[in-house]
Amino acid sequence: MSDWDTDLLGDGITYDDIKAATERASGHIRPVTVAPVVPGTFRTASGEPYEVWFALEYMQYTGSFKARGAQNFIQAHREAGTLPDAGVTIASGGNAGLACAWAAQQQGVRATVFLPSTAPAVKVAKLSEFGADVRLVGAEYAEALAACEEFAASSGALAAHAYDHPLIAAGAGTLLEEIHARIPGLDTVVVSVGGGGLFAGVATAARHHGIRTVAVEPENCRSLSAAIEAGRPVDVPVDSVAVDSLGARRATALALHAVRQNDVHSVLVPDGEIVRARQALWDQRRVAVEHAAATALAALTAPDPAYRPGAGERIAVVLCGANTDPGDLVRPAAGS
Repeated sequence: MSDWDTDLLGDGITYDDIKAATERASGHIRPVTVAPVVPGTFRTASGEPYEVWFALEYMQYTGSFKARGAQNFIQAHREAGTLPDAGVTIASGGNAGLACAWAAQQQGVRATVFLPSTAPAVKVAKLSEFGADVRLVGAEYAEALAACEEFAASSGALAAHAYDHPLIAAGAGTLLEEIHARIPGLDTVVVSVGGGGLFAGVATAARHHGIRTVAVEPENCRSLSAAIEAGRPVDVPVDSVAVDSLGARRATALALHAVRQNDVHSVLVPDGEIVRARQALWDQRRVAVEHAAATALAALTAPDPAYRPGAGERIAVVLCGANTDPGDLVRPAAGS
């Protein structure tokens, strides 16, 4: 990490950081599309309707919100003159690596990406298309991260991070800026959480606009809720159908800071509900997303919802990524 990065860390990110990221990202990322769900589809336990919109961020360049933070990170370093000849390097479950490789290619910068061997083949193949040097190490993100840090120290490459960096989190926060502009009167944004970069950025921007944030994690990948309980980031076991995107062992301090500053509800959902929410998106809307994206929706769709909206509440659910193998979504026709 450069001295310039260290100066940025502080206690958390601010709305000014997100505004700066918005200016850098303008013209370089795909603005989010929002789509309303048919009125009356979602109702409270007493039968009163509430309003749901889907933020279709899975349509973003590289298939996930990660493109926002990657663009902000590389452009900010270019502006500061701190991009080394060795380029950038990152450890990732897949999506952050894709975004880093894509942004590096856009800026003419070399990228070396470390992934756990469990990363989906579709993500590994796409990384090669972006010209990245792809290295598979270990079975978990933490092992790939250790290898990435060793490479950065020996090569002089600039180490990016999948989520634990203020420039990455601020870049992710540009998503809420766009959602706020497209959905007047928004009350709540629902977002899935892994390490907490997307959450930290979205929650910081949401607070500025008076919007509540619902942070959703799988029951067995609960780094943020564990940090809230402990009062500090702590290591947790990771075991979920969404582990390839949400399998961070420890939430970032930026995320914990955002929890303390904002109107946040932290909730957990079981894997079975994640799978059902993902399948429902395909069956009802022909939307194919990662389990991580369906995690956010599962907070509303379970028989016993993890988050219970009030009557008339206006909610945006972030569908954050589509880098998935859709083969398990296709069901045979009846009688075939």
